[in-house]
Amino acid sequence: MAYAALLSLTQTLEQILGSRPEEKQIKSLHEKLSFLLSFLDGSSPKNTESMTRLEARIRDATYEAEDIIDLHMSKQILSESACQGVISCFWEIIAALKIMMPVFHNSEKYEGLQKVIKKIDSILEDVEKMIGMKDIECSSKSSSSNKSAVVGSDNDSMQIKEPLSGPPPEFKSTSIVEIEDIEVVGKTNDQNDVQDLQPRNSLRATSSKSTSTKKITMVGFEDELLQIKEELVGQSSRLKIISIVGMGGIGKTTLASNIYDDPYIKEHFHIRAWTTLSQEYHVRELLVDLLKSMGDFIDEMIPYETDEFKTRVYQRLRGYRYLIVMDDVWDIKALDELRSIFPDVNNGSRIILTTRLSDVAVYAGSSSLTHHLSFLSPEKSWTLLCQKALGNECCPPDLEEIGKRIAEKCKGLPLALVVIGGVLYKAEKTRADWEFVAENAKSAVTGNNEDLMEILSWSYNHLPYHLRACFLYMGVFPEDYVIHVTHLIRLWVAEGFIKPIAHNNLEEVAKKYLEELIDRNLIMVRYRIYTGEIITCSIHDIMRELCVRKAQEEKFLYITDQKVEISLEVKKNQRHLSIHRKMQYDISDIYDSTIRSLLYFTDSLLPNSLCFQLLKVLEAGDINFSEFPIEIVKLVNLRYIALSYTGIFKIPAAIAKLCNLQTLIVFRNFKGKILLPEELLKMPRLRHLLFDEAFLLCSHGPQNANLQTLSGVIDFRFTQEALQIIPNLRTSGISYYCDRETGLSLYCLENLVLLEQLESLKCNFWRHIPLLQNLAFPPNLKKLTLSGCRISWHNMSLVGSLHNLEILKLKHVVFESTSWKAKEGEFSRLKFLLVERNLLEFWEAEAAHFPSLQILCLRHCPFLNCIPSEIGEIPSLQLIILYECRLSVVNSAHSMLEEQQELGNDDLEVHAFSYSDGKTYHGISNRKVKLTLGHKVSVKKKNFIVH
Repeated sequence: MAYAALLSLTQTLEQILGSRPEEKQIKSLHEKLSFLLSFLDGSSPKNTESMTRLEARIRDATYEAEDIIDLHMSKQILSESACQGVISCFWEIIAALKIMMPVFHNSEKYEGLQKVIKKIDSILEDVEKMIGMKDIECSSKSSSSNKSAVVGSDNDSMQIKEPLSGPPPEFKSTSIVEIEDIEVVGKTNDQNDVQDLQPRNSLRATSSKSTSTKKITMVGFEDELLQIKEELVGQSSRLKIISIVGMGGIGKTTLASNIYDDPYIKEHFHIRAWTTLSQEYHVRELLVDLLKSMGDFIDEMIPYETDEFKTRVYQRLRGYRYLIVMDDVWDIKALDELRSIFPDVNNGSRIILTTRLSDVAVYAGSSSLTHHLSFLSPEKSWTLLCQKALGNECCPPDLEEIGKRIAEKCKGLPLALVVIGGVLYKAEKTRADWEFVAENAKSAVTGNNEDLMEILSWSYNHLPYHLRACFLYMGVFPEDYVIHVTHLIRLWVAEGFIKPIAHNNLEEVAKKYLEELIDRNLIMVRYRIYTGEIITCSIHDIMRELCVRKAQEEKFLYITDQKVEISLEVKKNQRHLSIHRKMQYDISDIYDSTIRSLLYFTDSLLPNSLCFQLLKVLEAGDINFSEFPIEIVKLVNLRYIALSYTGIFKIPAAIAKLCNLQTLIVFRNFKGKILLPEELLKMPRLRHLLFDEAFLLCSHGPQNANLQTLSGVIDFRFTQEALQIIPNLRTSGISYYCDRETGLSLYCLENLVLLEQLESLKCNFWRHIPLLQNLAFPPNLKKLTLSGCRISWHNMSLVGSLHNLEILKLKHVVFESTSWKAKEGEFSRLKFLLVERNLLEFWEAEAAHFPSLQILCLRHCPFLNCIPSEIGEIPSLQLIILYECRLSVVNSAHSMLEEQQELGNDDLEVHAFSYSDGKTYHGISNRKVKLTLGHKVSVKKKNFIVH
């Protein structure tokens, strides 16, 4: 974690130098750390013994320096002499820093820092020697191309006279010109899935081959696939359970998902549903997953008790031939809990379960239908490794023998082959690089768990230094946790893992980090929308185990997921503490702890006194608060806070003491409301504010150029004064509860046009309040959601004239009349259109009116007669989704489909479903008109979600 430690501390020092640039000691330390950061940036990620020792020394010395500086800054900012009471604005913080420096020089902390600087000087001397001896080079072929950096020391300053060269060519990333992701579709969860860990089927910029790609098929288990398919559609009419058993990473979920998504299986079963159990599960959540997967979950069900959900699932399945997949079953109790919800009416229904435990399969009563997956043969292993390492390319003859040796050392475990394939995929295709992998993987040949970890460790060891902390941080999340990408990125940014890049904000850089980790098969995509944007992700449980092990070795992370006491020394040596179960012991004794992050994934209690003075991240969204924990305002190092509440939740003005705060998330757990202080928008480093129905006043104050997200605010007034404070807002979600008499005139929505950086806007209105005629939308808007308003055709034209608009969602919107006549020149870039709960009867449109449309979704439009036939002629149209629409609408969509098929266009799909009668509307041909399972639909090998 040397890189992450260096990056975090250099950012802190830059904050100090911003207010005190003449401070030579701090400037000297910053230069030294920046040099080490550049050194790691330019070093090969291969781990030699000397490099590993050096990284540990850098990490420990940097941690020590960071602790001294952060602790002293925190105390000085909170002291009355420095801050003169409550810190209310940025300039008082600057004053505190200026007062701090003289005190700092005369303190014991200064002497401690001097000792650390001496350690860093010693490290720098060794780095200079390593550069001179070229010990950091992983391949002798690059020795002539890399110039060593010359380092000169002049008292307190360390100057780089010649910049370090770029990274050697051994394992550097290659640019990508086209990406087509192969995803598993049609189920809710994709855990333990080797197929999801495959590299993107992409072409490199250096390739001269065609950019066309083909679907990567499953390697191995073809016989099992055919046998299970026969068992699924066989003559037996009784309900049968088919078990797939094998170790983690063997390919159980991959096999199940290939069967689940087989066209013949889709056609045979009326209903298919998928749920993942894992070691820790909640029956209610499993039932909700099943209902969502069947497309039968609605918001009104949220208050349901578990028994009500069981009844709902049973009623939904009864009378239909269904296929249920229960993935990753660990406990026979789960089978007992769920057995009663699956009706057996002699119609050929089937259940597939995957498990690592043979006794679970035996208990399920499926001994005659149990499939134990064995390791892949050497031939199949080589085929799979080639597929992951080379994509569509053929293996160069000079690499084939080495590659087969590498495949043999994976001992037939698909997960190991996929991960090592990801390492080779990113490596140069040379004998030297492949030999290096082969030689250093030789100890992992016995196939036990430790050897597997050693194999998997290579994917970590070959990570660039800037990605290592981001990857290990995945271990803070519980097993099988579905991670929202925006959540993950905000945490990475708050932790200081993201290195700024010119012309990119930190969140954009973080997204690139995530994509690279996905490319390397370390993180799995769970859901992505049609644009390719990733919404949720996860990590395979075996890869998570690797994260946890490596993180503890690196003094990076400790997870309290067992009911045992952990030593004080172990707790104090970690930088991040993740709590997964209610703790049986007190953690408030870790005074002056080095812990920077405290993440709760259970409804536990915060310590009586938050003693973590250096805390950066407090993730407590699973803890239900009745009032704001006032101790938080003493933790002035905080960058990220997430809380949930019940009742009236007042955030005090003293929150402005948190001068480093970047993200504040406060969500309602049950009924209640949030009261926000005016001082909130005056906090200069805030980047994201997320609430649900919070009232926020915006008074005069300095510009907050960093604020990007303002969501969940009620009746916000977009005055010119407010917009001057938040000029760079990118995402906004606002609700208005005014009545028709008052109207929207008080809220200055006509000023929205001044938010030139705004890309996503959600506006919820009360009682179909009419939008203002002088309304103007931001020019760079890409996503727009309007709910509960009355909109004129004039305003619809304004929406249509937004040249960058790609997503438009109209929910509970009342048009000026029941006839919509689209105009040419509008919606030129619109890709996704949702119309929900609308009274529209007639819709006139041509292909030229929506030239870029890819997905059309109509929900609960009971009066609409038909979809304009010309919509089917839009070249880009891929999918039409219909919920609770007239049969005439379904038939019009079906007619478009048949017309396009006759013209040779097989890209279009139509999904239609009615909740009221449970029918799937088919038409003349049901090949492309089908039931939408949950809110996820399959189009062109990609995952799409409608939300």
